[in-house]
Amino acid sequence: MSRHERVLLDGPAGKIEVFVEPQEAATGIAIVAHPHPLFGGTADNKVVTTLAKAFRELGCHTLRPSFRGVGGSEGAHDRGIAETDDLLLVHDYARERFGDVPLYLAGFSFGAYVVTRLADRLRKSAMARRHPARRLVLVGTAAGFIEGDRKYETETVASDTIVIHGSEDETVPLANVLKWAEPLELPVTVIPGADHFFHRRLHLIRKIIHDAWKP
Repeated sequence: MSRHERVLLDGPAGKIEVFVEPQEAATGIAIVAHPHPLFGGTADNKVVTTLAKAFRELGCHTLRPSFRGVGGSEGAHDRGIAETDDLLLVHDYARERFGDVPLYLAGFSFGAYVVTRLADRLRKSAMARRHPARRLVLVGTAAGFIEGDRKYETETVASDTIVIHGSEDETVPLANVLKWAEPLELPVTVIPGADHFFHRRLHLIRKIIHDAWKP
């Protein structure tokens, strides 16, 4: 069983809370981002903990940060802009602590959107120890216009990104994600009957990830 740590990092708007679960003889680092802070999203969300568990099963240290205004994280929601800066700081902490093992990024809903921004930032970074993520896993990705006057310009991602979406997603319509993925020639794995929170379908998320990692 993995150890569960609660770490508070010093960020630009105050403390950033991160739940860290280090592994013995780990082969990678996985940062997992949670859904929208203003709609009840937390690092303990079941999709988020499912993603983290899948990566621990693959031998990764996992880090689940709380976005601004959630849990022990200070600051105010910034529509993903400052949140990207905070995730970059979490990334730097993970690199400093765990070294230059492969980095994986995962996110659910709003968290998936922010993860695409972080991946883009890492690709463009020239600083030491900031290397591109090895692979992304995006679930229920926030893309396009969503009810509540929210619009997401989700970044371009690598062609091997794992994109998982529910056919019955009532928060982010499947059509939004397909429209984003089509020009990228990016496959989308659709789970039939799954809603936005993947009730009774969480085991399928883990299976999709494990199958994608098989040689």
